[in-house]
Amino acid sequence: MRPARPTLRALREDLKLPLPSAREPLDELDHPLLAKARNHFGDHEVGQERIRSIDDEVLFKVKVQRWRGAIWADEDLPWLIAAGQREDGSPDDFYSALETTARAARAQYNANNRQPLSTTTYVGHLLPDQNDRDRYHLEAGARLVRDLAAAVRELTLGSLHDGHEHAADFPAFRLGILVRADDGHETYAAVRITGSVPDDLTAVVLRHVPGCDPTAWYPEYALPSRSLLPAEQAWSTLMDPKAAAELLNEE
Repeated sequence: MRPARPTLRALREDLKLPLPSAREPLDELDHPLLAKARNHFGDHEVGQERIRSIDDEVLFKVKVQRWRGAIWADEDLPWLIAAGQREDGSPDDFYSALETTARAARAQYNANNRQPLSTTTYVGHLLPDQNDRDRYHLEAGARLVRDLAAAVRELTLGSLHDGHEHAADFPAFRLGILVRADDGHETYAAVRITGSVPDDLTAVVLRHVPGCDPTAWYPEYALPSRSLLPAEQAWSTLMDPKAAAELLNEE
């Protein structure tokens, strides 16, 4: 189960939160209701309580402090589609209001469509739309860049320690980094990618190798210990020894 995330409408209108840049995924926002939804719907062993008053879609309750919310699951992706706060003396007032608006939406739907709904409620207008899905895919690209940057730093640090290549697997390729100092006090850095990746993704990898000039990478046709395989690409440059020492000190 992927982390629960709010729809854009719920984010702006219900939670009253601004829309952050795509570098900040909506499923990581700091809000008590979203944190509760992430924890509750990320655990398959935790029982979920259905909102019985809504019968056109399967919605589940999420509660924390005075916050109340409605979760709709799209396969393995839970969405917070509506949220509100409990008022004193009315423990479930949000869900009563949700039912009232859903009944009104059903009546309006039937008035405007030739094929009426047989259900008593309608929450289709609250479900994720194309804008929500576009935002999700935009975040996926930003998340990949963030994960790549972290992996590049970790692999570089590992190779600095022992002088051997360190590698990690991604969905479409394998990334390897080798950092080796020679007797002349130069620090050689090489990046190997096995698999087909677009040029812009390669640029992201090379840009995030610590202590290396992003414009100073040159294609390699062999690694220090062997030739390249048909599916491999490699680049090399010199790493700033001072930056290498600082990276080790940071650890």
